[in-house]
Amino acid sequence: QRGQSRGCPLLRAKLPILRWLPSYSLAWLQLDLMAGLTVGLTAVPQALAYAEVAGLPLQYGLYSSFMGCFVYCFLGTAKDVTLGPTAIMSLLVSSYAFHQPAYAVLLTFLSGCIQLAMGLLHLGFLLDFISCPVIKGFTSAASITISFNQVKNILGLQGIPRQFFLQVYEMLRRIGETRVGDAVLGLACLAALAGLRAMKSHLPRAACVEPLAARVSYLIVWTSATARNALVVLFAGLVAYSFQVMGSQPLTLTGSIPRGLPPFQLPHFSMATPNGTIPFQSMVEDMGVGLAVVPLMGLLETVAIAKAFASQNDYRIDPNQELLAMGFANILGSFVSSYPITGSFGRTAVNAQSGVCTPAGGLITGTLVLLSLAYLTSLFYYIPKAALAAVIISAVVPMFDAGIFRRLWRVKRLDLVPLCVTFLLCFWEVQYGIVAGVLVSGVLLLYSIARPPIKVSDGDVLFVQPGSSLHFPAIECLRDTVCSHALAASPPRFIILDCCHISSIDYTVVVGLAELLQELHKHGLSLAFCSLQEPVLQVLLSADLEGFQHFPSREEAGEACPECWGWSPSGCF
Repeated sequence: QRGQSRGCPLLRAKLPILRWLPSYSLAWLQLDLMAGLTVGLTAVPQALAYAEVAGLPLQYGLYSSFMGCFVYCFLGTAKDVTLGPTAIMSLLVSSYAFHQPAYAVLLTFLSGCIQLAMGLLHLGFLLDFISCPVIKGFTSAASITISFNQVKNILGLQGIPRQFFLQVYEMLRRIGETRVGDAVLGLACLAALAGLRAMKSHLPRAACVEPLAARVSYLIVWTSATARNALVVLFAGLVAYSFQVMGSQPLTLTGSIPRGLPPFQLPHFSMATPNGTIPFQSMVEDMGVGLAVVPLMGLLETVAIAKAFASQNDYRIDPNQELLAMGFANILGSFVSSYPITGSFGRTAVNAQSGVCTPAGGLITGTLVLLSLAYLTSLFYYIPKAALAAVIISAVVPMFDAGIFRRLWRVKRLDLVPLCVTFLLCFWEVQYGIVAGVLVSGVLLLYSIARPPIKVSDGDVLFVQPGSSLHFPAIECLRDTVCSHALAASPPRFIILDCCHISSIDYTVVVGLAELLQELHKHGLSLAFCSLQEPVLQVLLSADLEGFQHFPSREEAGEACPECWGWSPSGCF
């Protein structure tokens, strides 16, 4: 029985569905059903649109939209999060899968394996090394890149390159070739989406005491605004179908999408081409740094979204458990031809606003996607590309945070450096922007460690107080500061090193302090330590430094007579 009691909490920790399933109620089922249907109406049109961003056939967006919903129901720790294709992940897939489904599916499988291994090894802390300025720079650049990538569909232009700068140049050069029908419909869809979004944000909540008609009206308006993507795509499809019936078609249509569910099979570990077969090793080499960027960015999106909604609902998120959920979702997703998935902020917000109670709402969303694949793909033929482009632009424009530049200027201007480096280089290549931003943030972090703030108080005794823990890059800075102030003082001062902020030191620091003691002794000066924390004191005592002296507090060190400080091998007061 004791073994079972120990095993149950462990099983609940690794299988979070066991935390809420025993207490599941009919009231929860009703709310989860409503939330799942609402999210499904958003997920289907977004899936088609994001596949376009990824440079893949549109059915792959739907293939990527159901497995994550099912897996996260069992392994996810946040009730609001929904997994599936997103704008950011689709942009990364476009960069690393080379618009080839075989590469995209293999990338999904390998990313899942990496995420699963990271979860088992508890490596979720690696996310802490990606700073907020890097994330903001990446998402803001991605917002602009994805939006411009869809402008060609709004204008009805064909043959536009996908590289950002060439894309802007070609669109400006060929602006005269704009198809009027696509442009009018695309702009109308953008206006409708913006209007419905604004309507939802300003919609007052209906009180229970209000008349039934008022509550029904609120429900209709709220549902329309929440499912705005589905409504706009449906309206645009009806317009396109009407033109098709009349015998003229001024719109560019999505075209045929294969009907039916994807086969359940292993991902292909090689790819046949007209020039031969590309082996597994070559495919992995082609993906390169994408095998690190895609898993980390996928986890980063999911954890950031989960934490944002967890703080509102008072529950905790375990990054390592999220890694396990993401890993299993991507591995199993690769068996149904999914490209890499992650948490979606937009659909998660819809889920939360719909009143979802448990991750079971994802089962409804996934089922709705499967039903769409099985029965509705023939209707997707009439969806105009301009309408899907409007859906994407409407989804990614809020990701651009113009205020971050002003906030960083006020808070810490140095953080503008990784922000701008990431933001600018992401227009060249996404991976260069992310890697460069992380490297710049790392350099700034290392510089702050190597050059900690050191406060020097001059008086009868020279007090030196480092502002943080001492690590080996900082010892030379400390030595230079102490020596320059001690030797320049007239008359020479005795030195007290206030260690109240130092919680740990390493061997290189111990060696540097020993050399500092010897150097000061040559000039007839003494150095004493005060306010040493217990771990640091034990390290220095075990090092048996020649001339080492310490006082429990700064006050005692200041009151002590400097002439009594003797140079002795033990030297401990």
